[in-house]
Amino acid sequence: KKYNIRNHSSATMAATNFLNINLGVLGHIDSGKTSLARALSTVASTASFDKNPQSKERGITLDLGFSSFSVDIPQHLAGLGFDRLQYTLVDCPGHASLIKTIIGGAQIIDLMILVIDAGKGIQTQTAECLVIGEVTCDRLVVVLNKVDLFPAATRAKQIDKLKAKLQKTFAATRFPNPPMVAVAAHPGGSDAATAAPEGLPELIDVLQANSVKPERDSSGPFVFAVDHCFAIKGQGTVMTGTALSGMCNVNDQVELPTLRQVKKVKSMQMFRKPVQRIIQGDRAGLCVTQFDPATLERGLVSTPDTLPCMTAAVARVEKIRFHKAPCLTKARLHVSLGHATVMAVVTFFTADEPAPVDPPKGLKVTRFTAAATEEFDFGAEYRFADELQPLTPRAQWALLEFDQPVVCQPHALVIGSRLDTDYNNPAHANECRLAFHGRLVAHTTSQEPKTAFYPQLRVYKDKERDGVVDRLQDEQTIIGRALFKKETQMEKFTGLKVELSTGEVGVIEGGFGQSGKFKVAFRNGLKPETVAALKSKGSKGSKGGKGANKAAAATAETMDPATASSGPITVHLRFKRYVFDADKTMVQ
Repeated sequence: KKYNIRNHSSATMAATNFLNINLGVLGHIDSGKTSLARALSTVASTASFDKNPQSKERGITLDLGFSSFSVDIPQHLAGLGFDRLQYTLVDCPGHASLIKTIIGGAQIIDLMILVIDAGKGIQTQTAECLVIGEVTCDRLVVVLNKVDLFPAATRAKQIDKLKAKLQKTFAATRFPNPPMVAVAAHPGGSDAATAAPEGLPELIDVLQANSVKPERDSSGPFVFAVDHCFAIKGQGTVMTGTALSGMCNVNDQVELPTLRQVKKVKSMQMFRKPVQRIIQGDRAGLCVTQFDPATLERGLVSTPDTLPCMTAAVARVEKIRFHKAPCLTKARLHVSLGHATVMAVVTFFTADEPAPVDPPKGLKVTRFTAAATEEFDFGAEYRFADELQPLTPRAQWALLEFDQPVVCQPHALVIGSRLDTDYNNPAHANECRLAFHGRLVAHTTSQEPKTAFYPQLRVYKDKERDGVVDRLQDEQTIIGRALFKKETQMEKFTGLKVELSTGEVGVIEGGFGQSGKFKVAFRNGLKPETVAALKSKGSKGSKGGKGANKAAAATAETMDPATASSGPITVHLRFKRYVFDADKTMVQ
């Protein structure tokens, strides 16, 4: 079967109405991603196929690469008003040290190709790329590359065996039954003589069958993710990237928020085709004047006064199940938001509701889309969590305290990672460094977030303390001890309720003396058996002599056995303390 994949002249492209789909190519280092992109593509951008000199020198992809090809519109997309289906390939690097670049690239794709070296199967970065795919896109195609290295006599059998093995891995993911295609993007390997790729027609068939019209929205502010920036003599500076939201026209003003500069868009191109307008999802180059490309490697460009510079934020989050280490509150992690990655201290908290006794089985990874993620409710109460729990039906959030301000979209995708893990150490070679993912739901731009923002978060810890009854003052009052230290500010606890081990509930009236003792009043009085027990304990060793002891013993005979036990009567205090309340107020 022959495919109408061809280069187009500028005139032909200008007259063609393309449906564009951003196709991410991810996988472990040396799995053949760039070879596959090169084999598929007919139009290359200024940043494609490892044109970076360091990439050529080291023989690996070091940055995002972009190229494209187009095919006829498949039958299920006919009637939508498009002449051709264009795939914009986003070739992501596979080296472990470049995971930040991979995360940035994956956030602009509609459909993902996961490239697997057929001779090696799932490797560490393959798994990390699969996780990134789970949280960034809805559709996945698996490419088994380098199948030409299998002996011809047993190739079909080995491919079937590999597919069956991989199917078990994917069954537990958001992609339980992904299409798998066997190819040889560069038969014989990089050092072999040029040979025709194998399996591409079958791959294009699968891509067409799994392509849907992406949701595009030209309303709202324009946000553009820049991934390369370079100067063209006599023209200006070109910023290439992908429109994340909104629309931009030639002559519009755009802001570079990190540099606090506003520039006018002089011209735009999409794969060498001049255009007057771009919308969400489009891959384009924006030309501006009087701008030094060295000042912007990658980042965001937007409608002026659109993107906040955040000092802290709250994200709805979920732990990544492949990350085996605990995600602890107060840990410092790398947090990626779009193309930006910064260090942040995390504080986890959960919904103020009990977890189901029997949580639903088969919970899968949640894809937090901006549209589906609810706004944060500052009026609700939340329970402090020592660590983030894996796949739980209870909603979880994270407060992100950034080491430095970060510019990003208000509802940006968030991925927390431990990028300082030494992947060269054999003990950590197979560890997934991606710890959690989610989406921003609230933020602050205040330079003093600890006083201006954190106290708005009604996150509390449950506190409990136990003391004992020291003595009975009267039938409605006891004196307790061992609940507070002598330096405790008793006024903060005055008015809180306590419960005795005998069941009565009283109210702390204040301190008693200077040693940390306290007074508790019981409006409805103490139970007679409690009074008797306390009098009995208080009479031991008193000067009442044998008669007093006999009277106490007689009273004890009529008491409840539990009350008459030899142990002391305890005082139990339960209260909440809000984590971000500077006054450390206790409430019940």
